[in-house]
Amino acid sequence: MNLADMLSYADIHDLGRIAVTYNCECNGHSKNELIQSILSTISRREVFERQVTDLSIEDIRFLNSLIFDKRGTFSLEELIARVQQSRFVKDDNVAWNPRDMIARFKQRGWLFNGYSRDTRFVFQVPADLKRRFSEALGNQLKQQLEFTDEPEIYRDEQKLIIDDIYFFLEFVHHNETLLTAEHYMYKRYLQQILNRLSVKEEPVRKTAWRFGYGRMFKEYPNRFSFIYDYCYYHDLITEHHQVLALSSKGKERLDGGQKEDLLQVYRFWLRLYKGAIPNLQSLVFWLEKLTRSWVTIASIHTALHPLVRPFYYDTPDSILEQRILRMMMHLGLLRIGEKEEKGAVVQLTKLGSSIIQGTYVAEDDLIVLPMEKR
Repeated sequence: MNLADMLSYADIHDLGRIAVTYNCECNGHSKNELIQSILSTISRREVFERQVTDLSIEDIRFLNSLIFDKRGTFSLEELIARVQQSRFVKDDNVAWNPRDMIARFKQRGWLFNGYSRDTRFVFQVPADLKRRFSEALGNQLKQQLEFTDEPEIYRDEQKLIIDDIYFFLEFVHHNETLLTAEHYMYKRYLQQILNRLSVKEEPVRKTAWRFGYGRMFKEYPNRFSFIYDYCYYHDLITEHHQVLALSSKGKERLDGGQKEDLLQVYRFWLRLYKGAIPNLQSLVFWLEKLTRSWVTIASIHTALHPLVRPFYYDTPDSILEQRILRMMMHLGLLRIGEKEEKGAVVQLTKLGSSIIQGTYVAEDDLIVLPMEKR
């Protein structure tokens, strides 16, 4: 429902609190006058944008978690959890109650309780306000970007990852591949595979802590660990008796010359990585909007850094650079180049735009991984 619909179902006391927030001058005992005055005020562009501009960074993070969520309702517990996730740095000396932020959003007319018996204990965001929030926040982010023309050289991997998944299945089919007791490939097999993939990667050094981005992220380099996990979770390979082999499903793929659907590979990446990056999907949606022209990666960092929560050893910058932008390039969603005097630059691909716009993964649809560290 849109704002006008939700206001019509709202209690007159709630309407009064919203009217006070916007300094509406009207008869506070007339529900109709309250609704018309609120709608007239919020519809004014300068009023709405001032409200968004004045938000704290925690408010923006909370709002960001709502505007791209396609569900119609949220429980109080879900909202509290999202408010808690919006606070990256905790200060025990500052009193802070998540319910206060939820109350402020209600007073602004941005959150409403349901009106029916079945929905009165859940919350909704007006659909038209979601669109306006997206536009207003998008304009704020774009003001921080530095656009440029096409670089002389750039990497555009398109569907190379699809070819490499197929090659990996072929390698497993034609080569006896032994595993350690921990189910990792011995180095000689791993090196053979890495040498023949479309995108070259080096084996993982033993000095770094690696966890949170996949079952095999601890031992394998970023892109290949993702390929391996994709095949494992989709039951294309088996790890029985310390031998890596194709499953019957994997054999069917090869026998039929069938390659993976990139959209499904992208969906898997969202599910695998958003345990470590809870708002990954909204960050990808922003990148789809912000990188339609060539833009410097430095300015992307400036714009999106406040929305990225650190994850143990990973800083917001390394998460943006390595876990999001690089992986989106590997998935063919972005192309990355180098511009003299501008540094690294990035642009959305046509394929990326169609896949991102056409894909949504529910917030609770994720792959839960054990917390391991070296």
